[in-house]
Amino acid sequence: MQKIGNVLSLFDGLSGGQIALKRAGIDYDQYYASEVDKYAIDIAKKNNPEMVHLGDVTKWREWGIDWSKIGLLIGGSPCQGFSFAGKRLNFDDPRSKLFFVYVDILNHIRAVNPDVKFMLENVKMKKESLDVISETLGVQPVFINSATVSAQNRQRYYWTNWAVTVPEDRGIVLGDVLENGVVDRDKSFCIDANYFKGGNLKQYFEKHRRQLVFSANGLCHVGDADLNGHDLLKRVYHPAGKAPTVNTGGGGNTEPKVLVAPDKWRKLTPLECERLQTVPEGYTEGVSNSQRYRMLGNGWTVDVIAHIFEEGMA
Repeated sequence: MQKIGNVLSLFDGLSGGQIALKRAGIDYDQYYASEVDKYAIDIAKKNNPEMVHLGDVTKWREWGIDWSKIGLLIGGSPCQGFSFAGKRLNFDDPRSKLFFVYVDILNHIRAVNPDVKFMLENVKMKKESLDVISETLGVQPVFINSATVSAQNRQRYYWTNWAVTVPEDRGIVLGDVLENGVVDRDKSFCIDANYFKGGNLKQYFEKHRRQLVFSANGLCHVGDADLNGHDLLKRVYHPAGKAPTVNTGGGGNTEPKVLVAPDKWRKLTPLECERLQTVPEGYTEGVSNSQRYRMLGNGWTVDVIAHIFEEGMA
């Protein structure tokens, strides 16, 4: 096991980096974190009481730490300005400008510890923004979809100063993480920070967002018609999904039925979102469900990060 000295995590959130380090079996002395969300801080401290929170990243010059002992700098700077799901303001978004704060801190550490390792995560973005980040950091990113280690489609770029490969697909599907109900796909749509608001059928089937779980049985089977006859003949399917095979029978209500009004569905539970992010079950308990969804949506898929750390330090 390699010991990496102190770790500094910027935009730490629920401290997924710390979970990943422990999961990868990597030893470190002190874990410093910069975060401003009080709920994420509460959850991180609850699970990692020995960690040290430093506060607002923009006030990093006031932190009284020994920069020469930082062996690993990690972070996922706010992505709202880059995301294809957002307005794509890129570096015009003040949140995305925090990337340059990450760079300032990295350069400050390098001046006293040239061997420091770093890892930065961010979303899919325009090539122009991607190139700026890569040129500034001096490395090209690896593109990893969390679907390889989880039941969630979560496409992200990772910049490191060590070689990283894409993890092998573990074959985990969405049905494996559900508490109950059924789904019409193998991998969840990406969980975002606003998932607590819930979704609807239009968003789900037409915009491919806000993963839903159905209470009915079968692929896109979202309810039963009030008809006489065998249960199979009563099934109603969503028009955007797949219907059962059309048979040669005529009449008798044997034709496939299509949904014209919403039926029973629900959003993923916080526990299911923890499983999608490969966060330990119950890790985010202790705050409201809205805050649990928010911090999980803002967080990392832990097993992806653990894989990256293993390749560079284990």
